[in-house]
Amino acid sequence: MMPMNPSPTPTSSKNVSLEDVRRSITFHPSVWGDHFLSYNSDITEISEDEDKELERQKERVKDLLVHTPDDSLCKLDLIDTIQRLGVGYHFEKEIDTSLRNIHGACILEYYDHKDDDLRVVSLRFRLLRQHGYNLSCNVFDKFMDNKGNLIHSFEDDLEGILSLYEAVHLGVQGEDILDKALEFSSSHLESLLHKMPKTLATKVSEALKHPLSKSLNRLAAKQFISMYKEDDSHNPLLLNFAKLDFNILQKVHQKELSSITRWWKDLDFANRLPFARDRLVECYFWTLAIYFEPRFHLARKFLVKVLCITSVIDDIYDIHGTLDDLQLFTDAIQSWNFDALEQLPPYMRTCYKALLDVYAEMEDEIGNTGTTYSVQYAINEVKRLVSAYMEEAKWLYGKHTPTVEEYMKVALVSSGYTMLSVTSFVGMGDLVTKQMCDWVVSESRIVRASSIICRLMDDMVGYGKESKITAVECYMKQNDASEAEAFADFREQVKKAWKDMNEEWLQTTTAPLRVMMNVVNLARVINLLYVDEDGYTNSKTETKYFINYVLVEPVIV
Repeated sequence: MMPMNPSPTPTSSKNVSLEDVRRSITFHPSVWGDHFLSYNSDITEISEDEDKELERQKERVKDLLVHTPDDSLCKLDLIDTIQRLGVGYHFEKEIDTSLRNIHGACILEYYDHKDDDLRVVSLRFRLLRQHGYNLSCNVFDKFMDNKGNLIHSFEDDLEGILSLYEAVHLGVQGEDILDKALEFSSSHLESLLHKMPKTLATKVSEALKHPLSKSLNRLAAKQFISMYKEDDSHNPLLLNFAKLDFNILQKVHQKELSSITRWWKDLDFANRLPFARDRLVECYFWTLAIYFEPRFHLARKFLVKVLCITSVIDDIYDIHGTLDDLQLFTDAIQSWNFDALEQLPPYMRTCYKALLDVYAEMEDEIGNTGTTYSVQYAINEVKRLVSAYMEEAKWLYGKHTPTVEEYMKVALVSSGYTMLSVTSFVGMGDLVTKQMCDWVVSESRIVRASSIICRLMDDMVGYGKESKITAVECYMKQNDASEAEAFADFREQVKKAWKDMNEEWLQTTTAPLRVMMNVVNLARVINLLYVDEDGYTNSKTETKYFINYVLVEPVIV
């Protein structure tokens, strides 16, 4: 789960025992405290006028989308702009119909004789792959020389190269032309950044830091709104609709967060379990990255509660519980019964009861939807998660450094990403079937890839700071390697995992793309918050900025 392996700074010396180190770790308190309790109904109320204006503008945008010919460049740009402004969720059917038609035309080679524009070809490729249409990378052959490098005549086409850069992030294994294109486009854009006009430089700088395929919707949408309004050719209708929609959604999210804050405050974990990380708002931001759409409000409520509680459970295993206590808690989780409370130490009872209460709430609230089977799948994954925590605790107490293979078998489970994936399905309604739950827990390729990204990025930023074993130590010991060699290998594994996710995205028919998007979005969160540090545990820096940007500051209308 959120890489729940904390990365604090131990306050002990090297001569102190490992057990003492585990108990000397401290985390900074909540950055936000009760801030979101102040978002009462008066602040978050959406007026009737706002609702009506949103619907009026939505119909106008829909009309524009439907009546723009599918075979025109305008349609590609329109779809891209709508999606990047964060309002594509309003027009999913219309967009998919158009892209299906465009893909059909590609199969019939309708565009072949026209495709001499690098920006257009790259844009079409990206949009189609984003929506699960496996357009061949051969469309880029005409732009490359016989060595696989971009033909010199295209090197001055900066908009085209930027479009290419965004497109090639959707490559899969074996697409060497896309690997070379990514290497060239990123280095070329970076080298020319200081020479670009300000508007283009802003776009390029943002893309180099956060490629579209690895970005979070709300964050990317707000950033694009600010860039789009500076574009002299922007469509006022699209811009105004995006601003209004973002601010209305922000009110929805603020209202949800206010309610969740009250729930968390009533549990009083900050005082009752002061050794654990208090990261409610960060958990909500994480959840919002998985699904932001209003229709998934119930799923968000369930997932954020599970995130908060399992984060505390992780800290119990990592820094507070004795081995005997941890075995008691593990056994209690396996029994999944309120009767087990009596066997637990008082501090564990608080957490155990809160966890079981959340899953009972799930069953109660979705009981009449015919999808309660998803709750049992989620419970089973919590049991697997806690068993993995227990195995890692035994390693720590036994001072055992496992092989990389032994470590990863357990650590991919303890990353929590299979658990979070299946838990994210609870409350999504009939969009999720029993077959899809089976698909997730069978460790499908996309879930495994997302877990690898989570685990390795977390372990790299946590190495030397965590109170537990990471993949880095295991790799260095097994291969007699340096830290730099371990990191280099892990970065390559992360790159491969992104390609594996792309491939599953293009090939899987078991689950609809919106459901698979939950798994992809989990990897995107890690990619944002775990680049240079553990942005969940140490959330006072850039993470605080992201949350403020998305959940506090409205778009200026």
